[in-house]
Amino acid sequence: MAEVTKEQVEEAIKGYVEPHLGEDLVAAKAVKDIAIEGDKVKVKVELGFPAKGVKDEIANAVKEKVEGLEGVTSADVDVDWKVVAHSVQKSLKPIDNIKNIIAVASGKGGVGKSTTAVNLALALAEEGATVGILDADIYGPSQPRMLGISGQPESKDGKSLEPMTAYHLQAMSIGFLIDEETPMIWRGPMVTQALEQLLNDTNWSELDYLVIDLPPGTGDTQLTLAQKVPVSGAVIVTTPQDIALLDARKGLKMFEKVEVPVLGIVENMSIHICSNCGHEEPIFGAGGGQAMAEQYHVDLLGQLPLDMRIREETDGGKPTVVAEPEARISQIYREIARKTAAKLSLQAKDYAAKFPNIVIQNN
Repeated sequence: MAEVTKEQVEEAIKGYVEPHLGEDLVAAKAVKDIAIEGDKVKVKVELGFPAKGVKDEIANAVKEKVEGLEGVTSADVDVDWKVVAHSVQKSLKPIDNIKNIIAVASGKGGVGKSTTAVNLALALAEEGATVGILDADIYGPSQPRMLGISGQPESKDGKSLEPMTAYHLQAMSIGFLIDEETPMIWRGPMVTQALEQLLNDTNWSELDYLVIDLPPGTGDTQLTLAQKVPVSGAVIVTTPQDIALLDARKGLKMFEKVEVPVLGIVENMSIHICSNCGHEEPIFGAGGGQAMAEQYHVDLLGQLPLDMRIREETDGGKPTVVAEPEARISQIYREIARKTAAKLSLQAKDYAAKFPNIVIQNN
């Protein structure tokens, strides 16, 4: 019996489309090694996104494809991941210690953007990444309360701030520096300067992802972020009704204009499940997020129900992903996190770090 070839193994692996990437692992350049010894095959897969929750599933799917080949009795599949830095807006350079910045935005307030941002960050951490969250909503910072963090950040050198931590997440917010009841009566330039300082003067520690919770809308702060902060990708949060979708489209177009790739849309409050009888009803309409995703050729990353627990847990300082890790809602957040990171992994990589700096000296 002829020994199976690498080409045949590759061809077999191509038969499995990885659901988060939306393509096969060979096309995604995730197959790093194929070793063949007689009728035994070893495959090494290295994903570009954290996948703790599905690595066994992926390994089994690849194993099944390879073991389906004639001449193969067993396949050993090792799945791991490595998050790399991806390219940012042309005029900007990535920030040291932060591989990727993901902006979470919405065209209007009240669609659950901050709740989505914190659960997305926590879900990325649960999947095996090192994650930070920056609360860029200067006028209405909500992350301190959502993460249950009180107190002020330390400054070891009097110039930079140490991030606060909760649930393995590094966090920074203007809310840590002011009293919760104090209104921020600031004009635009002060807000954008504060945002830049919070980002650049925090000692973030080797982050795979920094999730930025943007204020709602498409005004000054959002434009500053899009023009001055090196963002690798954006996630738009919307609810299904037409008026929210209209504003979400503006957010999407703003990122397109400043050349920040939109990784996808999260539809929040897409269905209401009655806590008494379990009846499901699309209070805010149905299919809006899907229609918008199709219209703009972006992914619908996930749909979240309108559920009282999401609000209660986040208000209580322990968001759903950490409060109820096994719950269906937490699994949806983790799926959204994997899809977001997978989409980002398919973007162009940042090669700036690989090139040496050329210094010209006059001797």
